Amino acid sequence: MSEHNHDNQKAYSLEDLAALRHSASHLLAAAVLEIYPDAKPTIGPSTDDGFYYDFDFVEPISEKDLQKIEQKMKELVKDWNGFEHRVVDAQEALAIYKNNEYKSELIRELAGENQTLTLYKSGEFEDLCRGGHIDNPKKELRFFKLLSLAGAYWRGSEENKMLTRIYGTAFFSKEELTENLQMREEAKERDHRKIGKDLGLFVFSDTIGKGLPLWTEKGATIRRELERFITDEEIRRGYSHVITPDIANLDLYRKSGHYPYYKDSMYAPIEIDEEEYMLRPMTCPHHFELYSSTPHSYKELPMRIAELAKLYRYERSGELSGLIRVRSFCLADAHIVCTKQQAKAEINGVLDLIEYISSDVFGLEKGKNYSYRLSLGDRSDEKKYFKDDASWDFAEDVLRQVLVERDAAYVEAEGEAAFYGPKIDIQMRNVNGKEDTAFTVQYDFVMPQRFDLKYINEAGEEEQPIVIHRSSIGAIERSIAFLIEHYAGKFPVWLSPTQVSVLPISDKYLEYAGEVANELQRHNVRVHLDERAERLQAKIRHAQLEKIPYMLVVGEKEQADGAVAVRRRDTKEQNVVALKDFVAQVVSEIAQKK
Repeated sequence: MSEHNHDNQKAYSLEDLAALRHSASHLLAAAVLEIYPDAKPTIGPSTDDGFYYDFDFVEPISEKDLQKIEQKMKELVKDWNGFEHRVVDAQEALAIYKNNEYKSELIRELAGENQTLTLYKSGEFEDLCRGGHIDNPKKELRFFKLLSLAGAYWRGSEENKMLTRIYGTAFFSKEELTENLQMREEAKERDHRKIGKDLGLFVFSDTIGKGLPLWTEKGATIRRELERFITDEEIRRGYSHVITPDIANLDLYRKSGHYPYYKDSMYAPIEIDEEEYMLRPMTCPHHFELYSSTPHSYKELPMRIAELAKLYRYERSGELSGLIRVRSFCLADAHIVCTKQQAKAEINGVLDLIEYISSDVFGLEKGKNYSYRLSLGDRSDEKKYFKDDASWDFAEDVLRQVLVERDAAYVEAEGEAAFYGPKIDIQMRNVNGKEDTAFTVQYDFVMPQRFDLKYINEAGEEEQPIVIHRSSIGAIERSIAFLIEHYAGKFPVWLSPTQVSVLPISDKYLEYAGEVANELQRHNVRVHLDERAERLQAKIRHAQLEKIPYMLVVGEKEQADGAVAVRRRDTKEQNVVALKDFVAQVVSEIAQKK
């Protein structure tokens, strides 16, 4: 699907932008080979926000080398008038790349039955490529920037050699490039890994294991508030919260069908008493077994089974990213067992909950911070998707109807469905502009068959329900990462690890400051009493660095009047109010989750 930008620029499609960036990756490879002729280029695609190219360098390069590579790109592009392409057979291609084992591997894979490939040349540089370039590089390829280096395994496999990946970005105008670079600088400051470290919210330890976050007291406070909030809100909306084990017999996942589909992202089985067990990667089969433990009537449906479930999935080391992609996480998961006739109302109820959490509580803007994607199955891929066209048609139609009737903007994505049915994905856009799937609502017509789920209908006969899989707040870890970046660490009062800091002007007022802190604690406000023998400005600065929402300055006048001088974290103004009035205000603010 093409999108267009009309913001004071000539309109162009996403395909045009991809072609520009792919052309820039060719230019990058050409420049690298000019400076480092012994380097081996591998692949260089465009991405959603730029491009990259992976190289095998004889000697490692560093970030400081990017400037000279970029300068060489600017020199070379002056002679690039276009891209010429030629078709060669596999043998000729292998001869051209006889000294490059990476290109040779690709050639053997890509040649296929016709045994031909295409090469594209601009200037003196020719590369193995399928195409997709701009017409006039000299004129169009002017606004680019090399951004960073990273390690990347060849073909993404840790069993292969680590290559050097050079990232860059490119735009059709100087203004767009400048705006994007400014956004990237802001994103660095908002990066949840940086802020999380600065605020002391979580850490990682290679001794414990990659992708396994350790939560400090402050970070655990944010988690606990989110978990309490979502549990209470779901119970209020008719969910039954349960607890099931973090480990299960491997046969459970064979029965569900998850094992053949997802075994590469599961932890290896653990053998116990001649049986195989596995750390669970999902809760679905646990909840189905719980449902099947007793008979159910149609009067009990819909049955909404929810859990804050600890899950474990094997992510490749190169894909781990702070709290966004981890190997141990807690999912606010639920499975709604209902009839086909109840499905539309239940899906609407789930989207109501998600929009309440996202927009009303977190203050996110639909369409800007999050959006909907209707993920469909590929009917031709019977290996990946359960074969039942009628059920796929019905399920996809239900989800589409819900989105249309809600007047919700959405895109359709074929091949993104789960193997057991289509889904609505709620896509969150982070500070880098990148989308991640945060929550899902999935229509499942397969698991009820595999687990033989039944209910007694109005005629007294057994009937099979359908299941709606959904997550209201997603993985707690990923949600916290997103919120850290969205708020730039300045959490709303209800989520802040420390909500109020009490700052006595001098030691003479420590006793009164202690009384103020105790009164706040008595009302379950998280408070810090700064007893350090420091100047007031130093105490204020410390509270601001900690991003504490409220500072209460107390001195002689405040002590005499039973008052506090209230200062917010982003202002210099102080308002003196009675202590009891401030307590009432902050307690109300926390309760309302403003």
